[in-house]
Amino acid sequence: MIFPLTRMRRYRKNENIRDMFRKNRLFPEDLIYPLFLVEGNNIENPVKSMPGISQFSVDKAIAEIEELSKLGLKSVILFGIPSEKDDMGSGAYDANGIVQQGIREIKAKFPELIVITDVCMCEYTSHGHCGIIENNNVSNDRTLSYLARIAVSHAQAGADIVAPSDMMDGRIGVIREALDDAGFQDIILMSYSAKYASAFYGPFRDAAESAPQFGDRQSYQMDPSGSFKEALREGQLDLEEGADILMVKPAMAYMDVIKLFEDNFDVPVCCYNVSGEYSMVKAAAENGWIDEKKTVMELMLGFKRAGADLIITYHTKDILKWMKG
Repeated sequence: MIFPLTRMRRYRKNENIRDMFRKNRLFPEDLIYPLFLVEGNNIENPVKSMPGISQFSVDKAIAEIEELSKLGLKSVILFGIPSEKDDMGSGAYDANGIVQQGIREIKAKFPELIVITDVCMCEYTSHGHCGIIENNNVSNDRTLSYLARIAVSHAQAGADIVAPSDMMDGRIGVIREALDDAGFQDIILMSYSAKYASAFYGPFRDAAESAPQFGDRQSYQMDPSGSFKEALREGQLDLEEGADILMVKPAMAYMDVIKLFEDNFDVPVCCYNVSGEYSMVKAAAENGWIDEKKTVMELMLGFKRAGADLIITYHTKDILKWMKG
């Protein structure tokens, strides 16, 4: 009988051996925790379609961050839900808007925490779209100056990173120029470069109260059946306009695009493990169909293996607890 000379199982003999040869690892600094901010005080509204996730008033968000900072939380991304909306999304660039308030109070309490802000208009517009409506359509060029104004207001409030998620053409260049002109040359610009018109966003729209009131977002978000070349062009254009980090959203169904960005662009790559992906795992775990911890950690390592340097995920709180435990 001939036995194999190369035995791959030697690398898997026991936990210490396996640990020695592991290449892909997850660290607290890889994770970005999304927070939904609402106006008022002492408010914590659970999001029914996202078990474990809530809308928070700023004081409650600070309490949440305080708990997680003890577990190693390094960064958050803020989404705002204003008490009033209008056609122009004016609350998005209000110096005293909910996100601007949140930035100031969070940075005052946790100066070392990295605060990222979502730069978009859908949570703030009465129509729920990501820009200015003209002739029943989102006007790309009219929207750009508003996005720049939002980004500058976030920087003025103390944000470390601004992240445009609107998918308007040319917005990175306009925002970068506005930030630089306002004296914020050091603010990091993280672009939602490959953001797909995905079916996985449903629970987020519950949390952010941002469902479009007519039509959909397929005319500006990317087609899931689009080619790799389209994703590459989006990433390249954003880099040429001044993006510092490129993002792929969603993550699970687009690991190939994460890998594409990692292989072709010499900048950090972020992926967004979105609400529908989170809620599917939670629902399956609550029904006893999967082991939640093992499933979540396997997914996170999959994102890392694909090339993600940073992961925005609603699982952050659970992961940090598991890491400590």
